[in-house]
Amino acid sequence: MRDPATAGFTLNQTMLRIRDPDASVRFYTEVLGFTLLHRLDFAEAKFSLLFLALLRDDETVPDDPAERLRFVFSRETTLELTHNWGTEADPDFAGYHNGNAEPRGFGHLGISVPDVAAACARFESLGVEFIKRPDDGRMKGIAFIKDPDGYWIEILSPNGMASLLA
Repeated sequence: MRDPATAGFTLNQTMLRIRDPDASVRFYTEVLGFTLLHRLDFAEAKFSLLFLALLRDDETVPDDPAERLRFVFSRETTLELTHNWGTEADPDFAGYHNGNAEPRGFGHLGISVPDVAAACARFESLGVEFIKRPDDGRMKGIAFIKDPDGYWIEILSPNGMASLLA
């Protein structure tokens, strides 16, 4: 049973460091259907925070800046992309650790889709890089793709997971 002292707690965001905000925002909006909710630039510290989410059909992002920020920081499952300025043009920048190489740490984001095969066919047509296709390996019906920084994204369906793990 949940401790009453935690009432109102929400998992608001997961943060990933990114090299190029244009490439990452394009990937998450055009490939995965996210909406860019808000961008905060911190010129003195030379970094930006970009907040994205998969909106429900009945959700709209408020136009008023204060209401928009309340919306961003009160909703569930927001993706925060952190860009340290200059990395996008630095030829010596090796990129960020994706968590799946040694030493392992962070694993992946998970995106639930109605139809894994249809989603993967679309990703294929968009030139998205796959780690695992739905028919590869022992766990059939799930896929893993890479974002521009090499972070893994699991593509799964609720029905497929229910039958796979039942």
